[in-house]
Amino acid sequence: MNEIRKKIVAANWKMNTTVTQGEKLVEDILLHLPGELNCTVIIAPPFTHLPMLVKKVEGTKICSAAQNCHQDKSGAFTGEISVDMLSDLGVNYVIIGHSERRQLFHEDNEIIKLKLDAVLAAGLLPIFCCGEPLDIRESETQNIFVHQQLEESLFHLHKDDFAKVCIAYEPIWAIGTGVTASPEQAQEMHMFIRDKIAIRYNKFVSETTRILYGGSIKADNAKTLFSQDDVDGGLVGGASLNSAGFLDIIRAACG
Repeated sequence: MNEIRKKIVAANWKMNTTVTQGEKLVEDILLHLPGELNCTVIIAPPFTHLPMLVKKVEGTKICSAAQNCHQDKSGAFTGEISVDMLSDLGVNYVIIGHSERRQLFHEDNEIIKLKLDAVLAAGLLPIFCCGEPLDIRESETQNIFVHQQLEESLFHLHKDDFAKVCIAYEPIWAIGTGVTASPEQAQEMHMFIRDKIAIRYNKFVSETTRILYGGSIKADNAKTLFSQDDVDGGLVGGASLNSAGFLDIIRAACG
């Protein structure tokens, strides 16, 4: 484990569980959470769950996160949630630019840049997602694709603000497919991202930025993925909906 980068295990529940089911899941996780926890655990439930989650994890070792936000502070945006609303609830993190937001809701790099700025302005911590679809991977242009995402949405930040950002690399071809990038593929991209950060900022910023892997992480592959030099934990989807499996992933990160 890299001692200067404390690992993160972040659960993205997506549009799953009722509030009642989510509360039971949080209680199960808290009940069996390792006592000596040397990694950061984050849970991002549906918006409806956030008041419950914030209350449940108060005073514990778990942080709360929202799965998305709107880029404007307020206005006539039916169905949207602002960063001030999230801040008022006591939420800690916000996921920005998840591949499903990019693909299904057509969020481009400019919108994601605005959302990132809004999150930071509100004093919240962003988890910035980037990653390539299958056709880009097959054409072997994934580095160019991901670098463009970084340049257009992230690298405008001053280094002081950039230091508050956690990056999640999620190869879109491995999201919810059961296919996982090999440890070598994950390490290669994470190292590429870290190198680009060093060029844009400096070596210290690069070495202290936490870069998570997201894409069909499960208990049986987490330890191998997390053992890679530049993989600082994971953004976990489906496997986070089972408390026992998610706890195994946490243990893999904390080991």
